[in-house]
Amino acid sequence: MPLHRRAFGRAAALAAVALAAARTSAQAAPARVATLAHVVRRGRVGAGGYTRLVRRPGEAHVVRTDLGVKAQPGRARRRRGVIAFAQISDVHVIDAQSPLRVEWTDRFDEPSPLPTATGIFASAYRPQEMLSAQVADAMVREINAIGRGPVTGRPLALAVQTGDNSDNSQLNEVRWNIDVLDGARVRPDSGDLTRYEGVCDDDAATYDRAYWHPGRPPAGQADDAAKSRYGFPTVPGLLDAARRPFRAAGLAMPWYTCFGNHDGLVQGNFPTTLQLDAIATGGLKIISPPAGANPATIGAALVGGDVGELLSTLLLSPGVRAVTPDPQRRLVDRADIVEEHFTTTGLPRGHGFTATNRRDGTAYYTFVEQGCRFIVLDTVNPNGYADGSIDQGQFEWLRRVLRAMEGGIAMVFSHHTSTTMNNPLVGTGGDTQPRVTGDAVLALLLAHWEVVAWVNGHSHRNRVTAHRRPRGGGLWEVNTASHIDWPQQSRIIEIADNLDGTLSLFTTMVDHAGPVAADHDLRTPQGLAGLSRELAANDWQDRTDTGLGERRDRNVELLVRKPRRARRGRG
Repeated sequence: MPLHRRAFGRAAALAAVALAAARTSAQAAPARVATLAHVVRRGRVGAGGYTRLVRRPGEAHVVRTDLGVKAQPGRARRRRGVIAFAQISDVHVIDAQSPLRVEWTDRFDEPSPLPTATGIFASAYRPQEMLSAQVADAMVREINAIGRGPVTGRPLALAVQTGDNSDNSQLNEVRWNIDVLDGARVRPDSGDLTRYEGVCDDDAATYDRAYWHPGRPPAGQADDAAKSRYGFPTVPGLLDAARRPFRAAGLAMPWYTCFGNHDGLVQGNFPTTLQLDAIATGGLKIISPPAGANPATIGAALVGGDVGELLSTLLLSPGVRAVTPDPQRRLVDRADIVEEHFTTTGLPRGHGFTATNRRDGTAYYTFVEQGCRFIVLDTVNPNGYADGSIDQGQFEWLRRVLRAMEGGIAMVFSHHTSTTMNNPLVGTGGDTQPRVTGDAVLALLLAHWEVVAWVNGHSHRNRVTAHRRPRGGGLWEVNTASHIDWPQQSRIIEIADNLDGTLSLFTTMVDHAGPVAADHDLRTPQGLAGLSRELAANDWQDRTDTGLGERRDRNVELLVRKPRRARRGRG
């Protein structure tokens, strides 16, 4: 790819960051940043349970010694920073107008009054989903502003995006995500570029009260349930503002990517078919289910893998509207997504994906940065369903990478957690070998002392879990919340050598740059991101703080043994 002027400028900026990192002392005094200074929390509850957000006092790092590694006194004076980087997870950049979205199933899991709610459909629609690209940009701006680890003071060496970067495996969503991180001009719009065509506009013919409509209802129609029952505001002009092009900030550091189930599967669950691709790029969108639709029957059809047939049938029902077809909504596979990451102005070209990945259509790789080994897995099961696993070939590759290590620090990155890698389905592409699940992967990692952390996403909540080795010590599994759901956070991760045979892994949560007190300012991407966070906190299907995790899952110091030199013949 030719190096254009903008690409050259970004490459020079990244080179300057790297040079500054090399010249900066690991003991540089850090600024008070991120959630150490303040946190964003729910405020007073108003009409319908709707709450505005407020700042609260920050959270200091909680020391965790669950692995049996003692926190030695004086380590804060001795420690030397090794590396600092950012983790971005579950951005879910969404084409909210896509005909392939199934927002209409969301009502089957409303908290009331339906007694049949199962949770299967709960993420099919979110009131804030038209603002996902702006949230991603606001997070990039905040990470750039922080710039360095708040404990060690080391400049952020890179960022890792741990999957579900797009929401529906569509080309336009994949491009919007890459362009946001690169700092390109982003137009989060599809179909008719002069108007919004989706479930929450004011089209009188298909107005459905099950969705939040930011504008006022059509003449003769009542307010939607979000406003009348749950206290949602009226925000005229939001749909046009959400579609408006903007210049993204772009990460001021190299960034790497990871494959998630929403990147590789339709709606994060279904393998791509020609039938589904035709619906995605076509001109009919389901707004409302047929009267009397049976949630159990629809659920069985979805779980049974008949989603294409189901949607094609429903396209003939009354609750359908004509929309503008768009070929940029076409569905993409793993090889397509890998290839798209080589059309970029950011560094490194390919964002971790290699020539081998391009040749073989794989999405796992490894690299070394500042003496640390980064191992990135592809945990998406191409046979379908949200949970993951890996194939035998990737497992053997992982075994070889680990056996070849000669000491040092290693970290593993994936989309799925160890407990959500339980998907055994086989069959796609003629591969009939058994899939490798999370227990086996974790056992392999625990057999190698170099591995100090497994960093992932998928669950949309913050959680830090200690996994102990039989002979002492262990590794930390760091699971980070999403950008699409409350609390819309990412993490900074730092590794420090305490010079006493131990390492400290510091994780610090990051709230994006959107204003906390959202004033419905629609003029900037940051203003829209602030509104998105408020809407996410008020999603009527989950008004809890589950995504935040516990106090010990957020700002923490995680003690681990410093890896010793590798022993031959293990694993």
